[in-house]
Order: sequence, then structure tokens, then C-alpha cells
Amino acid sequence: MPSYTRVALVTGANKGIGFAIARDLCRQFPGDVVLTARDVERGWAAVQQLQAEGLSPRFHQLDIDDLQSIRALRAFLRREYGGLNVLVNNAGIAFKIDDPTPFDIQAEMTLKTNFFATRNVCSELLPIVKPHGRVVNVSSLQGSKALENCSEDLQEKFRCKTLTEEDLVELMKKFVEDTKNEVHEREGWPNSAYGVSKLGVTVLSRILAQRLDEKRQADRILLNACCPGWVKTDMVGAHGSRTVEEGAETPVYLALLPPDATGPHGQLVRDKVVQTW
Repeated sequence: MPSYTRVALVTGANKGIGFAIARDLCRQFPGDVVLTARDVERGWAAVQQLQAEGLSPRFHQLDIDDLQSIRALRAFLRREYGGLNVLVNNAGIAFKIDDPTPFDIQAEMTLKTNFFATRNVCSELLPIVKPHGRVVNVSSLQGSKALENCSEDLQEKFRCKTLTEEDLVELMKKFVEDTKNEVHEREGWPNSAYGVSKLGVTVLSRILAQRLDEKRQADRILLNACCPGWVKTDMVGAHGSRTVEEGAETPVYLALLPPDATGPHGQLVRDKVVQTW
């Protein structure tokens, strides 16, 4: 077996929280850090900014909405590193509150990227995560809020410990369909596409963690969702109360959990504390 350099990868890392996570990992992670972005020019600009600070990230293009792009990244990681040690799924989108785009289009686009594309990244990259690997899905307490605003029937489904990935996918598809048919409120859904997408990410994280326990328990991989808080980014605007550096703290903490750690795992974590939801 060749001896490979350790590698950590951050999606959507050319700006905002993703950029701050990549910067912190460059400083603290004992190995290579691969910064990914959909736009190659912006990605390289971010790399150059970190290089100017004396850091040495690598760059690889990744559009999480494109399965071929995810698979090209997977091939690169296998070839260069024999797999992956740390994966931070940060890439995501949010419509501004006053955006005039019809709600059903917002729902379709937000779930496409935040839930379905994040799920594709997990499906393609989790099998190459090495023993003692760490996976962090950047979610949001907006997801927990969305859950509270769901009907009791939907809350029960999302909280059900035996909910499968396939069941979850069907629920996410149903939300999009219900918005198209203008019946989402009647069907018990809240009015936040972003919240529902992040609820999906949090529940997916629980399901994937359970599967790791079943299939790869000896590998002691830890997978969690986290909430970075209300951060001043392009997504939130100046309303955020935290800096991107503060937003990066919990994702980085989860990415760097020591090899002998047994938890947290399958949890939603905010300010380094497990949240009940």
C-alpha cells in the first residue's frame, strides 16, 4: 500500500463560510486542503488569496449540481490520495427574502442544490472516505425551525429513527411537487424552501451516520450536520450577527475531531454543542 498524504476537501469554498473553513483547515489540518468551487476563476482567486497569507491550498473545480463534476473530483481524490480524510459539504444556495422568483421555482432550485446535490456528493464520496474520516454537512437551525412549522404528521415522519434515505428523498420531492400544485401549506409544509432543504440535510446526516455504523463501524468515521449561525455572508447579507470566521468554528471543530473520538456522530451541532431537534 502506498503511503498517501492526508486530504481535506471543502465544497463551495471560494467565499463566505466555505472560504473561512478552508483557511482554518489550511492552518490546522495535517495534510493537503482542496478548495473547490463551481467557478474556476473564482476558485483560483480564492486560492491566490490564501497563498498571499502564506497558506498552500490546492484547487479542484466542483459543481455539486453536476454528477459528472462530482465523479471527476472523486477520480482525482482516488488517484492523488487514495481516498479522502475530511469532507465538508458547505456548498449551498438561498434566495433573498424579497426575491420575486415564484415560490415553487425557489423550492425546486433550493432543494436541487442544498439537498439533492449534497446527497449526490455524499453518495459518491462517502465510499472513499478513509477510516477515522470526518464528514461535516453544513446545515442550519432554519431546518429545525422548518420542522417546528411542519404538521404533526410530517414532524413524526422526519423524527422517525427508521426513516430511510429513500423515504426522505420522497418527502423532499413531495415538498417540491406540493409547491408546484400550490398545496404545500395544506399538506403541512412551512413557507421556507431554504428551511426544508436544510431540514433534509440534517435528517440525511442522521441516516448516513446510522448506515456508517451498520456497514463500517470498525472504521470509526464520524459524520455530523452543523449550524454555523447567522453569519454575515452574500447569502444572508449584512443582517448576520457573526463573522465568517466565527461561522467556521463549529464545522472546523467537527472536521478535526481527534482519531479516538467516538462522537458526536449523526448529530446537529451548533457552537460545538449537540442540539436536540
